[in-house]
Amino acid sequence: MTDAVRSVAQAPRLPRLARPVRSAWHWGWLAPLLLFLAVLAGTAIGETAIPLATILKVLANQLLGAAFPVDRIDAGIIWSYRLSRAILAACCGAGLALAGVVLQALLRNPLADPFLMGISAGASTGAVSVAVLGVGAGTLTLSLGAFVGAGLAFALVVVLAHAAGSGTGGGRATQAAGAIILAGIAGSQLFNALTALIIAKSASAEQARGIMFWLMGNLSGVRWEDVALGLPVALAGLAICLWYRRALDAFTFGADSAASLGIPVRRVRGVLIATMALVTAAMVSMVGAIGFVGLVIPHAMRFLVGSRHTRLVPASALAGAVFLIGADVLSRTLVSGQVLPIGVVTALIGAPAFALILIRGARSR
Repeated sequence: MTDAVRSVAQAPRLPRLARPVRSAWHWGWLAPLLLFLAVLAGTAIGETAIPLATILKVLANQLLGAAFPVDRIDAGIIWSYRLSRAILAACCGAGLALAGVVLQALLRNPLADPFLMGISAGASTGAVSVAVLGVGAGTLTLSLGAFVGAGLAFALVVVLAHAAGSGTGGGRATQAAGAIILAGIAGSQLFNALTALIIAKSASAEQARGIMFWLMGNLSGVRWEDVALGLPVALAGLAICLWYRRALDAFTFGADSAASLGIPVRRVRGVLIATMALVTAAMVSMVGAIGFVGLVIPHAMRFLVGSRHTRLVPASALAGAVFLIGADVLSRTLVSGQVLPIGVVTALIGAPAFALILIRGARSR
């Protein structure tokens, strides 16, 4: 007994306590650097490789007013096409990953992802209505129509969940989460059916092809106007998630436990779900439906940084951004002379990765 007490007393505990602090300090400056390098890689890699020096010269010319001699074609490709595309890919990846983190915590469902709320299906219906039926009489763009459709889908899910008795707090918290999931499934099926009906009844072959390409995720038409919307939305979503990070920790033990800790469950859940719905709607309206980011990235980050949302939220945002930039690069380079829908690439990578995560999780239990 004396030897056991002595061994416990001599255990090196201080380095263990200090390690998370050093890790957080390292990630504080390493994360922006990693994201910057990923954006540079997304700008440099493509059918025509562009040297890093040329990219830096273009950035200096555009941002600092320098006058480095750069070929006009290269400058146009970098500034007007690849750079804006890489930045928006990072914003979408971060936003979708954050939505996955929040929904998995609030609903206590490991399969929850941003499209569980029917937002993707509603955005698809809105985009198809504008492109095929001419809804808006020319005043609505494809992206704006998708955003309106996503908002209507989320509103329908909220109404269905409320009608199903989704009051929160007390003993009804678990039923509330279940009602939200079921309402999201019902909304998704309804809007998917409406989209299929519109395409089958009114779309020409060329329209159907373009719509289907958009529905699988497309970053080809990204411009700086899209970045001006996507970047503030992603940053706002990250800020709100960090603000409620301790509430998200409490929700992982159940809404009833969170309520017992003094958290206003109904208000916090409403704010977080509405925020993630708006983030997802904004991203889907610009680039279409991109699956597996919000499903796989949070699980992968839990293996690396743990389940505390103080680290999980920023890690998931960073990983989602880097992942989608890489997927976009692959979509432009896998097939020579052709751009694949980015949703195809994320599914090809995300499905096997999610299977590995499930297998590893089952073995660890």
